[in-house]
Amino acid sequence: MQTIGERLEEARKRKGISIREAAEATKIRSDYLHKFESNQFDLNLAEIYVRGFLRTYALYLGLPAEKVLNDYAALGRSQSRQQRQPSREIYGRMDVSIASAEERAVEKAAASEEPSAQSAESRRASGLGRRSSSLPKGPAISPLLIFRGGIGLVVVVVVLLLYWLVSSLVGSNEPTKPVSNGGAAISANESSISLIALNSVRVKVTVRNPDGTAGEVLLADTTMAKDEIRTVRKPGPILIWASEGKNLQIELNGKRYPMPFEGYNRAQIN
Repeated sequence: MQTIGERLEEARKRKGISIREAAEATKIRSDYLHKFESNQFDLNLAEIYVRGFLRTYALYLGLPAEKVLNDYAALGRSQSRQQRQPSREIYGRMDVSIASAEERAVEKAAASEEPSAQSAESRRASGLGRRSSSLPKGPAISPLLIFRGGIGLVVVVVVLLLYWLVSSLVGSNEPTKPVSNGGAAISANESSISLIALNSVRVKVTVRNPDGTAGEVLLADTTMAKDEIRTVRKPGPILIWASEGKNLQIELNGKRYPMPFEGYNRAQIN
Protein backbone atom coordinates (compact mmCIF):
# COMPACT_ATOMS: atom_id res chain seq x y z
CA MET A 1 0.00 0.00 0.00
CA GLN A 2 1.34 3.41 -0.93
CA THR A 3 2.13 5.93 1.77
CA ILE A 4 0.61 9.41 1.83
CA GLY A 5 3.84 10.95 0.57
CA GLU A 6 4.15 8.47 -2.30
CA ARG A 7 0.58 9.19 -3.43
CA LEU A 8 1.17 12.96 -3.28
CA GLU A 9 4.44 12.76 -5.20
CA GLU A 10 3.00 10.40 -7.84
CA ALA A 11 -0.05 12.66 -8.40
CA ARG A 12 2.14 15.75 -8.73
CA LYS A 13 4.49 14.13 -11.23
CA ARG A 14 1.54 12.75 -13.17
CA LYS A 15 0.31 16.32 -13.63
CA GLY A 16 3.81 17.46 -14.64
CA ILE A 17 3.96 20.06 -11.85
CA SER A 18 7.10 21.03 -9.96
CA ILE A 19 7.22 21.65 -6.22
CA ARG A 20 7.75 25.37 -6.88
CA GLU A 21 4.67 25.58 -9.12
CA ALA A 22 2.58 23.70 -6.58
CA ALA A 23 3.76 26.02 -3.80
CA GLU A 24 2.82 29.10 -5.85
CA ALA A 25 -0.62 27.70 -6.68
CA THR A 26 -1.52 26.50 -3.17
CA LYS A 27 0.27 29.30 -1.25
CA ILE A 28 1.96 26.59 0.86
CA ARG A 29 5.69 26.75 1.49
CA SER A 30 7.68 24.42 -0.76
CA ASP A 31 9.59 22.90 2.17
CA TYR A 32 6.26 21.85 3.71
CA LEU A 33 5.29 20.15 0.45
CA HIS A 34 8.68 18.41 0.36
CA LYS A 35 8.06 17.08 3.88
CA PHE A 36 4.56 15.88 2.98
CA GLU A 37 5.92 13.89 0.05
CA SER A 38 8.63 12.48 2.35
CA ASN A 39 6.00 11.42 4.94
CA GLN A 40 7.33 13.97 7.41
CA PHE A 41 4.40 15.80 9.02
CA ASP A 42 6.22 17.47 11.90
CA LEU A 43 6.07 21.10 10.67
CA ASN A 44 6.29 22.73 14.11
CA LEU A 45 2.77 24.05 13.51
CA ALA A 46 -0.57 23.53 15.18
CA GLU A 47 -2.25 20.31 14.10
CA ILE A 48 -5.13 22.21 12.55
CA TYR A 49 -2.76 23.94 10.11
CA VAL A 50 -1.00 20.69 9.19
CA ARG A 51 -4.34 19.06 8.38
CA GLY A 52 -5.52 22.13 6.46
CA PHE A 53 -2.35 22.25 4.34
CA LEU A 54 -2.55 18.52 3.68
CA ARG A 55 -6.20 18.81 2.59
CA THR A 56 -5.41 21.76 0.27
CA TYR A 57 -2.49 19.98 -1.35
CA ALA A 58 -4.50 16.77 -1.87
CA LEU A 59 -7.37 18.69 -3.51
CA TYR A 60 -4.92 20.59 -5.72
CA LEU A 61 -3.45 17.28 -6.96
CA GLY A 62 -6.91 15.79 -7.54
CA LEU A 63 -6.70 13.25 -4.71
CA PRO A 64 -9.59 12.43 -2.31
CA ALA A 65 -8.83 14.78 0.55
CA GLU A 66 -10.91 12.91 3.14
CA LYS A 67 -9.11 9.63 2.39
CA VAL A 68 -5.71 11.37 2.76
CA LEU A 69 -6.75 12.98 6.04
CA ASN A 70 -8.10 9.69 7.38
CA ASP A 71 -4.82 7.96 6.53
CA TYR A 72 -2.94 10.81 8.18
CA ALA A 73 -5.13 10.53 11.29
CA ALA A 74 -4.60 6.77 11.35
CA LEU A 75 -0.88 7.32 11.06
CA GLY A 76 -1.01 9.66 14.04
CA ARG A 77 -3.06 7.23 16.14
CA SER A 78 -0.68 4.41 15.29
CA GLN A 79 2.30 6.44 16.42
CA SER A 80 0.53 7.52 19.62
CA ARG A 81 -0.37 3.88 20.47
CA GLN A 82 3.26 2.87 20.06
CA GLN A 83 4.35 5.64 22.43
CA ARG A 84 1.45 5.27 24.91
CA GLN A 85 2.28 3.76 28.26
CA PRO A 86 0.00 1.13 29.88
CA SER A 87 -0.91 3.50 32.70
CA ARG A 88 -2.70 5.79 30.20
CA GLU A 89 -5.42 3.22 29.52
CA ILE A 90 -7.46 4.67 32.39
CA TYR A 91 -7.53 7.97 30.48
CA GLY A 92 -8.79 6.34 27.26
CA ARG A 93 -12.16 8.04 27.35
CA MET A 94 -10.55 11.41 27.93
CA ASP A 95 -8.19 10.83 24.97
CA VAL A 96 -11.12 9.94 22.75
CA SER A 97 -13.08 13.02 23.76
CA ILE A 98 -10.08 15.30 23.19
CA ALA A 99 -9.40 13.72 19.81
CA SER A 100 -13.04 14.12 18.84
CA ALA A 101 -13.04 17.80 19.79
CA GLU A 102 -9.81 18.36 17.92
CA GLU A 103 -11.10 16.56 14.85
CA ARG A 104 -14.26 18.64 14.91
CA ALA A 105 -12.17 21.82 15.00
CA VAL A 106 -9.96 20.53 12.17
CA GLU A 107 -12.97 19.53 10.09
CA LYS A 108 -14.52 22.98 10.60
CA ALA A 109 -11.32 24.78 9.58
CA ALA A 110 -10.75 22.42 6.63
CA ALA A 111 -14.33 22.92 5.48
CA SER A 112 -13.79 26.69 5.37
CA GLU A 113 -10.60 26.16 3.36
CA GLU A 114 -12.03 23.52 0.99
CA PRO A 115 -13.73 25.92 -1.47
CA SER A 116 -10.58 27.95 -1.87
CA ALA A 117 -8.50 24.77 -2.31
CA GLN A 118 -10.90 23.33 -4.89
CA SER A 119 -10.64 26.50 -6.94
CA ALA A 120 -6.85 26.85 -6.61
CA GLU A 121 -6.24 26.21 -10.27
CA SER A 122 -9.12 28.49 -11.32
CA ARG A 123 -7.76 31.25 -9.05
CA ARG A 124 -4.36 30.79 -10.61
CA ALA A 125 -5.78 31.14 -14.11
CA SER A 126 -8.02 34.06 -13.17
CA GLY A 127 -5.10 35.67 -11.35
CA LEU A 128 -3.11 35.61 -14.56
CA GLY A 129 -6.07 37.13 -16.35
CA ARG A 130 -6.38 39.87 -13.74
CA ARG A 131 -2.70 40.67 -13.94
CA SER A 132 -2.87 40.98 -17.69
CA SER A 133 -6.12 42.96 -17.59
CA SER A 134 -4.69 45.38 -15.04
CA LEU A 135 -2.29 46.66 -17.64
CA PRO A 136 -3.47 49.87 -19.33
CA LYS A 137 -5.06 49.15 -22.67
CA GLY A 138 -3.95 51.58 -25.33
CA PRO A 139 -5.78 52.19 -28.58
CA ALA A 140 -5.11 49.63 -31.28
CA ILE A 141 -2.89 51.02 -34.05
CA SER A 142 -3.78 50.02 -37.57
CA PRO A 143 -0.92 48.36 -39.52
CA LEU A 144 -1.85 50.55 -42.47
CA LEU A 145 -1.34 53.66 -40.34
CA ILE A 146 2.06 52.38 -39.21
CA PHE A 147 3.01 51.69 -42.85
CA ARG A 148 1.97 55.17 -43.93
CA GLY A 149 3.87 56.72 -41.05
CA GLY A 150 7.00 54.80 -42.08
CA ILE A 151 6.65 55.99 -45.70
CA GLY A 152 6.25 59.58 -44.51
CA LEU A 153 9.37 59.31 -42.36
CA VAL A 154 11.37 57.95 -45.30
CA VAL A 155 10.18 60.84 -47.52
CA VAL A 156 11.22 63.40 -44.91
CA VAL A 157 14.67 61.83 -44.58
CA VAL A 158 15.14 61.79 -48.38
CA VAL A 159 14.11 65.47 -48.66
CA LEU A 160 16.55 66.45 -45.93
CA LEU A 161 19.36 64.52 -47.62
CA LEU A 162 18.62 66.19 -50.99
CA TYR A 163 18.56 69.62 -49.33
CA TRP A 164 21.89 68.94 -47.66
CA LEU A 165 23.40 67.70 -50.95
CA VAL A 166 22.21 70.74 -52.92
CA SER A 167 23.43 73.09 -50.18
CA SER A 168 26.84 71.41 -50.22
CA LEU A 169 27.13 71.69 -54.01
CA VAL A 170 26.08 75.36 -54.03
CA GLY A 171 28.41 76.14 -51.16
CA SER A 172 31.34 74.46 -52.90
CA ASN A 173 30.80 76.59 -56.04
CA GLU A 174 30.77 79.88 -54.16
CA PRO A 175 33.92 81.92 -54.80
CA THR A 176 36.36 82.66 -52.06
CA LYS A 177 35.46 85.74 -50.07
CA PRO A 178 37.03 88.69 -51.85
CA VAL A 179 39.93 90.23 -50.00
CA SER A 180 42.14 93.04 -51.20
CA ASN A 181 45.90 92.89 -51.24
CA GLY A 182 45.96 94.73 -47.93
CA GLY A 183 43.62 92.13 -46.38
CA ALA A 184 40.52 94.40 -46.06
CA ALA A 185 37.23 92.81 -47.07
CA ILE A 186 35.30 94.30 -49.96
CA SER A 187 32.23 96.21 -48.75
CA ALA A 188 28.76 95.28 -49.98
CA ASN A 189 28.34 98.48 -52.03
CA GLU A 190 31.80 98.23 -53.62
CA SER A 191 32.35 96.58 -57.01
CA SER A 192 34.70 93.65 -57.40
CA ILE A 193 36.25 91.49 -60.10
CA SER A 194 37.27 87.83 -60.05
CA LEU A 195 40.46 86.44 -61.62
CA ILE A 196 40.29 82.80 -62.76
CA ALA A 197 43.54 80.97 -63.52
CA LEU A 198 43.16 78.48 -66.36
CA ASN A 199 46.77 77.48 -65.76
CA SER A 200 49.67 78.74 -63.69
CA VAL A 201 50.02 82.49 -64.22
CA ARG A 202 51.53 85.51 -62.46
CA VAL A 203 49.05 88.36 -61.91
CA LYS A 204 49.13 91.93 -60.62
CA VAL A 205 46.23 94.37 -60.26
CA THR A 206 46.39 98.13 -59.59
CA VAL A 207 44.12 101.12 -59.76
CA ARG A 208 44.41 103.10 -63.06
CA ASN A 209 45.17 106.73 -62.41
CA PRO A 210 43.49 109.40 -64.58
CA ASP A 211 46.74 109.84 -66.49
CA GLY A 212 46.85 106.11 -67.30
CA THR A 213 49.60 105.22 -64.86
CA ALA A 214 49.39 102.51 -62.18
CA GLY A 215 48.06 103.65 -58.87
CA GLU A 216 47.11 101.83 -55.68
CA VAL A 217 48.04 98.13 -55.69
CA LEU A 218 44.94 96.00 -55.34
CA LEU A 219 46.71 92.64 -55.81
CA ALA A 220 50.47 92.39 -55.50
CA ASP A 221 52.48 90.37 -57.99
CA THR A 222 51.16 86.88 -57.23
CA THR A 223 51.45 83.47 -58.88
CA MET A 224 48.06 81.80 -59.20
CA ALA A 225 47.81 78.02 -59.55
CA LYS A 226 45.54 76.30 -62.02
CA ASP A 227 41.81 76.70 -61.20
CA GLU A 228 42.62 79.22 -58.47
CA ILE A 229 40.22 82.15 -58.14
CA ARG A 230 41.12 85.55 -56.70
CA THR A 231 38.61 88.35 -56.10
CA VAL A 232 39.83 91.95 -55.80
CA ARG A 233 38.22 95.33 -55.33
CA LYS A 234 37.29 97.43 -58.30
CA PRO A 235 36.94 100.97 -57.03
CA GLY A 236 37.04 102.23 -60.62
CA PRO A 237 39.17 101.61 -63.71
CA ILE A 238 41.91 99.07 -62.98
CA LEU A 239 45.00 97.65 -64.69
CA ILE A 240 45.67 93.88 -64.79
CA TRP A 241 49.11 92.45 -65.57
CA ALA A 242 49.47 88.78 -66.52
CA SER A 243 52.53 86.73 -67.44
CA GLU A 244 50.41 84.62 -69.80
CA GLY A 245 47.18 86.27 -70.89
CA LYS A 246 45.81 83.02 -72.31
CA ASN A 247 46.00 81.43 -68.85
CA LEU A 248 43.78 84.06 -67.21
CA GLN A 249 40.11 84.98 -67.37
CA ILE A 250 38.19 87.68 -65.58
CA GLU A 251 34.67 87.51 -64.25
CA LEU A 252 32.65 90.69 -64.06
CA ASN A 253 28.96 91.00 -63.25
CA GLY A 254 28.54 87.24 -63.49
CA LYS A 255 30.16 86.91 -66.94
CA ARG A 256 33.62 85.57 -67.82
CA TYR A 257 35.90 87.23 -70.35
CA PRO A 258 39.29 86.13 -71.71
CA MET A 259 42.24 88.47 -71.49
CA PRO A 260 42.75 90.49 -74.73
CA PHE A 261 46.32 89.21 -75.05
CA GLU A 262 48.18 85.90 -74.83
CA GLY A 263 51.71 86.57 -73.57
CA TYR A 264 52.93 89.02 -70.97
CA ASN A 265 51.00 92.28 -71.08
CA ARG A 266 48.45 94.33 -69.26
CA ALA A 267 44.77 95.14 -69.82
CA GLN A 268 42.60 97.97 -68.65
CA ILE A 269 39.16 97.27 -67.15
CA ASN A 270 36.90 100.30 -66.90
